[in-house]
Amino acid sequence: MKHSIKRTLNFGTAWFLLAIASTFVLAGCVAKAPPSEPNSAASIPLELFKASSNCAACHQGMKDSFGNDVSIHTEWQNSIMANAARDPYYFASVRMETQNTPQYAEAIEEKCATCHAPMALFTNTAAEEKTLLLGEQGVLAEEHPIYELAVDGVSCAVCHQIPANPADNLRNSGDLAIELDLSKGERPIYGALPISEQNVTIMKAASGYTAVQSEHVRESTVCASCHELYLNYIQADGTMSTGEDLFYEQTPYSEWLASDYTEKFTCQNCHMPPADGAAPISNITPDNLVDPFARHTFTGGNVFMLNVFKQFGEELGIPGSPAGLDEHILRTEELLQNETATVFVSGVEQQADTLTFNVDIEVLTGHKFPTSFPSRRAWLHVTVSDAQGLVIFESGAYDETGKIFGNENDDNPLAFEPHYEIISASDQVQIYEPVMKNILGEVTTIQMQAAGYLKDNRLLPSGFDKQNPPPVSAVIGNALQDATFTGGSDTVMYQVQTSGAQGPFTVQVDLLYQSVSYRWSQNVLDSQTEEAQTFGRMLEQTGNIPVMIASHIAESE
Repeated sequence: MKHSIKRTLNFGTAWFLLAIASTFVLAGCVAKAPPSEPNSAASIPLELFKASSNCAACHQGMKDSFGNDVSIHTEWQNSIMANAARDPYYFASVRMETQNTPQYAEAIEEKCATCHAPMALFTNTAAEEKTLLLGEQGVLAEEHPIYELAVDGVSCAVCHQIPANPADNLRNSGDLAIELDLSKGERPIYGALPISEQNVTIMKAASGYTAVQSEHVRESTVCASCHELYLNYIQADGTMSTGEDLFYEQTPYSEWLASDYTEKFTCQNCHMPPADGAAPISNITPDNLVDPFARHTFTGGNVFMLNVFKQFGEELGIPGSPAGLDEHILRTEELLQNETATVFVSGVEQQADTLTFNVDIEVLTGHKFPTSFPSRRAWLHVTVSDAQGLVIFESGAYDETGKIFGNENDDNPLAFEPHYEIISASDQVQIYEPVMKNILGEVTTIQMQAAGYLKDNRLLPSGFDKQNPPPVSAVIGNALQDATFTGGSDTVMYQVQTSGAQGPFTVQVDLLYQSVSYRWSQNVLDSQTEEAQTFGRMLEQTGNIPVMIASHIAESE
């Protein structure tokens, strides 16, 4: 990649701006630290991390060549990454897990904190202390001395301190490899862009970090540190599995590695889109322009939670503005609708009283769709209408709670909908999803019980060979034998009885996506914890309407 660097700011001006910025930075960057016992996390110097407010002083008020605001801090603070430790569904899920296996409560909370509240976790680790998330003693209690670090989620000083990954040993499952024994002034902050000695000096004075250029921050392995997650699970005797006996909870990195995208795009290319033209890397050096400039939007697919953040922003302490959240929701919807998948109805044919047609899906993502946390699902909503517009067939209808009509799992927590090659009845629904199983082979949404999958027919990226998949990301269930389900596509045949109806017939197909599926939300609500009640109240007011990914309409002759 080429970078265009233009340096015109003189050294005296830089130091003048630095003095102003430093005053602002140092006023709000330190977490609360009242007097405490010598060995507590509250008593050690919080030099491993600075909250994002420290970075905001220099990395906001930035515009690209077309005048668009591309401020790093402003765009980041509206993302799911920034609010990873404010998510009410996350709170309720963690509490459900600890309620279900209280003997492992501390281990669960500490593991979950690794990627949702990493600055608090590593600060405690350096102090040789455990990390609790919830309750009066948890780091997410406002009175906790490192609350400001905990609630800052996946912040600037986390990702930019992750070192390069060894070529022969992919770090995963929260192994961020952040150095814990370096003092203030020695701690590196990695960035991909060239940096002058002048700017190194400015940044070190303002933040305490030493800026180091390293291309590895553009590599997908940085994201794999958390987004390639393997977990131990509860065995039949109630003990935890050990060693390599693991549940592969999410594996988008391995999915990407098995696709055609490895030579074309990284995670950052899609989820940190480039600005329109050149942009500065800070407001201290506004004329040092970079092209391409990676925007720190971290656009994903969780529109549902973004809507919760918007509606309950004040209660949840969401730092972004309602207008900023609106922009991020729009970006997320555009990503889902333009860079995820397409659908096309083909082969519409009427024979006697049977209307036959195919639904063809082309996958545009560089990993499975959906990917990551296994609460996510996509499905086909198909309707057939007669000449008068009367619906004579419908598969995949849903309500505002997110429940899919005809889906076995939404009606019965111990059942699930299989993968279909042919659909001929309204109670058959093609749902692309992972379905977890416990050690007894029963359906579960409890992660600590999950020992594997009963079904994984999530749509595959182009180039993915389902017969030779990564060991951590196999196709499981009927889709493995479906000849039309392959890397980059799937085809489902529909056979609809039309007896008594008058054509021509109109076929409409919608590909829908849901980040928290009905069964996953219901099981959390059934736990009846305080966190579940809070989430339930927010869910009821927000609703759980799926996102339209793609749509197509065709007519019979």
